[in-house]
Amino acid sequence: MNLASQASDQQSDLLFVNFNQDCTSLAVGSRTGYRLFSLNSVEKLEQIYENESEDICVVERLFSSSLVAIVSLSSPRKLKVCHFKKGTEICNYSYSNSILAVRLNRQRLIVCLEESLYIHNIRDMKVLHTIRDTPPNPKGLCTLSVSNENCFLAYPGSNQIGEVQIFDTINLRAVTMIPAHDSPLAALAFNSQGTRLATASEKGTVIRVFLIPDAQKLFEFRRGMKRCVSINCLGFSADSMFLSASSNTETVHIFKLETPKDRPHEEPQSWMGYFGQALKSSATYLPTQVTEMLNQGRSFATSRLPTSGLHNICSIATVQKIPRLLVASQDGYLYIYNLDPNEGGECTLLRQHRLDGKLTESHVPETVMQDKPLTHPGTGITYAATIRKTETVSAPTGTVSSGTPPGKRDGPVSAPSPGHSVALWGGGETYAEVLKKQGGPQSVFVNEPMDALAEIEEILQGSESQPFQEIEQGAMGGEADNTSGLNALRLDDDNEFPPMTHKSD
Repeated sequence: MNLASQASDQQSDLLFVNFNQDCTSLAVGSRTGYRLFSLNSVEKLEQIYENESEDICVVERLFSSSLVAIVSLSSPRKLKVCHFKKGTEICNYSYSNSILAVRLNRQRLIVCLEESLYIHNIRDMKVLHTIRDTPPNPKGLCTLSVSNENCFLAYPGSNQIGEVQIFDTINLRAVTMIPAHDSPLAALAFNSQGTRLATASEKGTVIRVFLIPDAQKLFEFRRGMKRCVSINCLGFSADSMFLSASSNTETVHIFKLETPKDRPHEEPQSWMGYFGQALKSSATYLPTQVTEMLNQGRSFATSRLPTSGLHNICSIATVQKIPRLLVASQDGYLYIYNLDPNEGGECTLLRQHRLDGKLTESHVPETVMQDKPLTHPGTGITYAATIRKTETVSAPTGTVSSGTPPGKRDGPVSAPSPGHSVALWGGGETYAEVLKKQGGPQSVFVNEPMDALAEIEEILQGSESQPFQEIEQGAMGGEADNTSGLNALRLDDDNEFPPMTHKSD
């Protein structure tokens, strides 16, 4: 959840909130740095790490590893890849436009700009493929499956209607296009296996679930009839049995993904139940639109937030061996609810925790029991439009490793002071123009390449490095057949990050 577009809200320091890939950790970016929290307890929100530096508008952690990818509001074109446990920056990449979103799994790192997507090999940060000239995507809407076997990327195929493009990031090819909605897309989410994709449109009334890669519609749920509702987030449970959906109202909906044959037969308890059953029995004789509405599922469970009209993200996770609904809100709190997987109904609010790291007594606030349609908060200016108005192009800072960057002309280049627009390479061109001509981002390693590799070797061979999972299939980019050296290393989700190599041109 990127809140950088809410620039008019100067009272809040919160700029970014997001769960990691398996919902075991929460990352929070603010105007003074970023924090990482563990989600292994209901009673306490344990802070793992705090970095007080610049204004961080994107921070993504790779599962439970030490690898984080961050973007600052003061340098929105630069992606930094860091080892947070050592407090060191490994490398950084600069792009021709503002970074709106970053997605990562064990094999790929995706950088989303407004009209392009960059696919990196996470092991060495090489750019494997670039999807250019995508429809304008000012919100940076995209999602990446966390599965190694079904490593799919989904992004909008149109800014006029709800088309979803599915791209295979391992074989680097387009898979299919799904005509999901009549209105533009508002939210996308893969399940953990990468076999199901949930979609919602800006209209916000219907949520659909598709089989991937076949693009077959599996489920269709009706969230409500109010047209001004904006879906903020969709999230599957780990077993893909439940789907949560949060919006700009105070109600969070949870849908159960079960087919009619899986549902136990229940006799209707009222005359309305008999009436509904009779309508469904005669659905084949009714108009198509009426039939579709009757067949749409309703929410299995709901929860009520104490505030409304704010951006939020939701997820269903198992905390202390019990399924919970987690909602992180723009108001600066994480709300934890109990979810009854058998009966559903109204979820019970257990705790709320502050996202600024301050320890206060958790309490259960009095909830509002009305589902009111709300308008978008703030001015409505997108993050990309805000950045275009205020940002100036600056060259990458830090110590650049050996090697000549592509496009460099005669004469030395010195790093300018932050916030000053400069012409690079002695030709009067801006850095963004040079990047556009090169057709890709510019990479910078903070330390000398051999020093960086020696540091990685030392970390991966240290006593705390225990392999979590061996990557059976090598990453793309001509390294799959080479099992020596860094390619033979295992990726450690519990402690460390994937190996990086220096890219010389």
